[in-house]
Amino acid sequence: MRNYLILMSATALAACGGGGGPEAVGGTAPPPVPGGGGTPTPTAHSFVEPTQNKVYEGVGSVHSYNYSTRSDASGQYSELYAGDATTARDGGITIAYSPRDAIFELTINRTKAGVDTSPLRFQDPAHRTDFDGARQPQAGVPDIDNRNIQYLQAGSGGGDPLPPYVNPEPSYSTLPYGGNQYQSDVVTYFYQKPGTTTRYVTYAGFVRNKVNVVEVTVEGQLDANGDPYKYLENNYTLERAAFAYGERTPNSAVPRSGSATFSGDMIASMVFNPKLDDPGAAADTYFQWITGSGTHTVDFGTLGILSSFTGRVGPIARDAYSDGDHDMPEGSTFTANAHAAIDLVGKGGFFGQFDSASFRRPDGSTFTLNIAGSSIDGAFFGPGAEEIGGGFRVVGGTPDERIDILGAFTGKK
Repeated sequence: MRNYLILMSATALAACGGGGGPEAVGGTAPPPVPGGGGTPTPTAHSFVEPTQNKVYEGVGSVHSYNYSTRSDASGQYSELYAGDATTARDGGITIAYSPRDAIFELTINRTKAGVDTSPLRFQDPAHRTDFDGARQPQAGVPDIDNRNIQYLQAGSGGGDPLPPYVNPEPSYSTLPYGGNQYQSDVVTYFYQKPGTTTRYVTYAGFVRNKVNVVEVTVEGQLDANGDPYKYLENNYTLERAAFAYGERTPNSAVPRSGSATFSGDMIASMVFNPKLDDPGAAADTYFQWITGSGTHTVDFGTLGILSSFTGRVGPIARDAYSDGDHDMPEGSTFTANAHAAIDLVGKGGFFGQFDSASFRRPDGSTFTLNIAGSSIDGAFFGPGAEEIGGGFRVVGGTPDERIDILGAFTGKK
């Protein structure tokens, strides 16, 4: 099992250094001007090298999956899935940072997605981790190479993490599992360090793996030894989020004419299960990450945006008792196209929909998504709209399939 630290209790950052309290970031008002005129007063804050406490509003998407497994059989049951995408004005995701104490607080409140966290506080220097040593991020966290990703992880647990019987015991990294009364609740927050590819906006992700185990005795049934038959039930609550945040551009500083192309990174969390109606399949659902890039062509005169994405699908986050059968292999390619419209006054940024989304597997076979619903939302970042960032969601519409792709993106001119 991977190691983790105890999650500290959440407290407000108002008592931390840097001007007496956190300053909210993400609205559309310009910096205050002394006397009501002249040029805006520069602040000491920088997104790349911050000096003040800040609270950022994230734009992105969130989803959760609750289910159970049992140690004497393969497969998931008691399943409940939910997902939700935010808008530029309705985030429900906040990131507070104190540069003096190097403390992050993450809060996600998206009840439609089944995710409602108290502030998750990462304050111990040992909360920082990476994929380079024996102590690594938990299962289900993407290992993103060459993007300067920072990982923060904390959690709590108790009981026996090694079950007395597993069918079979896996030899690879899995979600937590354990013996009777075992409990685990681990959260990971990861983000691209500002200044890596963009200076005013960045993307981040969230992973929560929570499990509790109970031993179930089957009335009237005996095992091979003549004892009452028992099995372990693992009850999982899995949560994922992807979002962008940073220093938003004041409405007055967004260009009213001309065009620009923004290029940058993309990350998405996905469930992809087209086999719910297949009697020959286990029909289990797994989370997977997609990492890649996006290009956004913006016409500030017509207020139109065209976006295209491409990415690589990562491995599944598998539990101990499911069979691991899934339809979109690691290494598959994701491509998608979307359009959006700028509405700074009404929406606080831009909003739109996807026109297409598809996958190409390593064996050359393809899967074109039947889109039932989709969204792309975002805003401009930097003092003069030098950068772009936002979130998206693509929901599959074929009956008896559970396909949902929720992501975030950033870009610069």
